[in-house]
Amino acid sequence: MSLPPWPPWSEQRARLEAAGFRPSRRLGQNFLRDPSVARAIARDSGVEAGAFVLEIGPGMGVLSHALLELGAKLTCVEIDPRLLEIAKTHTRGEAEFLCADVLAGKHQLEPRVLELLPKTGPWQLVANLPYSVSAPALCVLSDLENPPERITALIQKEMADRICATEGTSDWGQISVRLQHAYKTDLTRKVPADVFWPRPKVESGVVHLIRRDPSPGPLETARLARLVEQLFQRRRQGLGRVLGDALGKEKGGRAAADLLLESLGLDSRCRAETLDLSRLLAISNSDLWG
Repeated sequence: MSLPPWPPWSEQRARLEAAGFRPSRRLGQNFLRDPSVARAIARDSGVEAGAFVLEIGPGMGVLSHALLELGAKLTCVEIDPRLLEIAKTHTRGEAEFLCADVLAGKHQLEPRVLELLPKTGPWQLVANLPYSVSAPALCVLSDLENPPERITALIQKEMADRICATEGTSDWGQISVRLQHAYKTDLTRKVPADVFWPRPKVESGVVHLIRRDPSPGPLETARLARLVEQLFQRRRQGLGRVLGDALGKEKGGRAAADLLLESLGLDSRCRAETLDLSRLLAISNSDLWG
């Protein structure tokens, strides 16, 4: 798609200042201002012409512009109405915009956003995600009945490391397990702080997620999510103790937990952070946990 060239940052900054705009720390507004980085992220995503793409937090629209140049069928969700109007001018009516918070709660997508998403068929998320919503948004989207087939997200490097972590490391936790259960994950590039305005105090990175085939079913996903929430809230304690408390007296408590772990060849004294995805699934798929 042919769009006018992205205007220089000096012009963009002057427009924001003339409007009296100040970035909101609460909303995590750190704007990508380098169009070359935006184009690289768009290329990383593998978006093809005609593909449905959801973008969360388009800001001034630099990534939106790059995605439209690739021919994406783009839907943008922006919480700040001032930025939404700026982004619209750069996309020339080629994208659909919704002014809303993408989340209606920590574990729920905004219904108006859900209504815009394809009910069947593949689609993608490509976004410079606000740091404060990156983890809950990715988990909520991955649990949808028709989740994104691919996710390409520019996020805080610390969160990217957690998403792509392996067992036995300090980064391995709930977000690692939940997303790796559904997706193959990869940290594709690091992004320096100086390409943002205002400049963040943390590093950023781009994660690329590809949906597993076959995809895990909703029951298995829900059982695993419930398990890892219990285990990783007390990640420094022994597995037998934490699992026993989670099972409760009605399911046999600690004694039942120890028997289950023994049957799986696991030491009840080990910690949840040492277990890989297959072992966590063995626990969550057991009749006792169900």
